Formats: sequence, structure tokens, C-alpha cells
Amino acid sequence: MSVRSMTGFARVRRAIPQGEVVVSLKSVNHRGLDLHLHLPAELDSVENDVRAIVKGGVARGHVQVHAAISRAGGEGAGQLNRPLLNAYLAAFREASALLDVQGEPDINSALRVPGMLSMGEETEVSGEVRDAVLDAAREAVKILNEVRGREGAATAAELRQRCGTVCELVSRIEEIRAGAVDAFQKRLRERLAELLNGVGLDPHRLAQEAAILADRSDVSEELMRLKTHAGQLEGMLKSGGEVGKRLDFLLQEMNRESNTVLSKTGGLGDLGLTITELALNAKSEIDKIREQSLNLE
Repeated sequence: MSVRSMTGFARVRRAIPQGEVVVSLKSVNHRGLDLHLHLPAELDSVENDVRAIVKGGVARGHVQVHAAISRAGGEGAGQLNRPLLNAYLAAFREASALLDVQGEPDINSALRVPGMLSMGEETEVSGEVRDAVLDAAREAVKILNEVRGREGAATAAELRQRCGTVCELVSRIEEIRAGAVDAFQKRLRERLAELLNGVGLDPHRLAQEAAILADRSDVSEELMRLKTHAGQLEGMLKSGGEVGKRLDFLLQEMNRESNTVLSKTGGLGDLGLTITELALNAKSEIDKIREQSLNLE
């Protein structure tokens, strides 16, 4: 299975003798799978089946599921629930008197109250309508995943490009680090010459101190881990499936390694400034990768 985005939309219509069934799915980002079903009361008996269909095809995301039956020629038009309407009006007047607020009830708001309009005596949909709703739900999930798959492929391509940039930056830092000991020796020699005012320097002692400082600021392990993590990221994107959460954990580690590199390169003078700039660029790319990865299932 390819990498999929968590955002998408699908709407499917199915003809029935009474008119048509319409099922729509809308998905956005979420830490897990968060389903919200909006079905008319007459479709209550199929809600669990629709939920199972969506859960079978979607792993993560906040998913809004809407289903409706549109009847041709007004067949099965809603019948007014008079007792409920009277209760609504009585409650409205009571609240107006209690709060001493003047106003008139809004009939549009009243008609949107659940149960205000009923579909007559029909309490359960026919098998034909039920099959149409479930078939439309399956097709909607398929279309939704096709949309999410196309967006996921575009996101994965961008992540691979940015991951390649991180590897290039790491390689440049490694090249610069190769001359770190020589740079430390030069810097130490200049600083000590100023402090000792012409007194001779022991070259062995100078080399020893430079090696100690170079070891303290050594970032070879961090750079190696960054390359390893970049390879793991590429592997996850190739394998596909549900990679969003795993990528998040991996990118946290990459961000931690880049922060360590930045903390160790402050004592290299101009050399350190160059490494810092490269490390900041790598950190920026990692942050952008993480931001994009939050949209993946």
C-alpha cells in the first residue's frame, strides 16, 4: 500500500426506486481515527455497518461521514411532529419570559430539531435501500483513498527531496570536520602566542590540547546517525502503509541530533560558523519534513 495523505473528499450517488442515496466522506488530519457519522434517523439500522466499512479502509484521520436519501417527486416528504413543535414553542416562550427577552421563534431552527420531521410510519429501510447505502459507502472509501493516495505520493516525493538535501548538508559538514584538528592547532597557536608574548610553545603540548578540544566538539557520531535516520526515512516512504506516526518519532531523533551538532560547534571560529550555518539548514529541512509528515496516514 502506498503512502497516503489524511485529507480528502469523496461523494457517491446510487439510484434507488424512490430516488437516490448519497454518501459523502470528508477527511482531515488527526492523531488517530476519529469517525463522525451523520445519518438520518431512518438509516440508524445501517450506521454500524457504514462505520465498519469506513474503519476497514481508513486508518487515521478525522472523518465526517454523511448519508442521505433523496426521494424523487417529494415521495416520503417529512411529516410535522406536532407534539414536539408545541413543546418547542412552549419552551421558547418560557425561556423568553424567564430572561425577560422579547423575540419570536425561528421556524427554520425549529424544523432542524431532531425528530421534528419524520418520514411517516416507515421505521426501517428496505433491503434495497440498505444495500445501496452500503455499496455507496464502499465506493466512497475507495475514491477517498485514491484522492488521499495521490496527495500522499506528492508529499512523499517532497519528503524524499528534502531528505536528500539533509544528506548533502551532512556530507559537507563531514568534509569541513576533516580539518578540525588543524584548525584547532592554528587557533590555539594564535591565542597562546598573544598570551605568552613570544615565549616558545611545545608543539607536542599544542597538538595534545588541540586534539582534546577537537574530541570535545566531535560530531561524527551525530552525523552518522543523521545519515542512518535519513536512510530509514527513505525506507519507510518506499514501504508505504501507515507511516505517519513512525516518521514523527524518527524525525524527533533527527532533530535531536541536529541540535547536538549545533551545541558542539561553537568553538571553531570561522570553521564553526560554517558548520553552524549548514547544521541550521539541515535542521530547517528536518522541521519542514516533520511538518509535511503530519499530514500522512
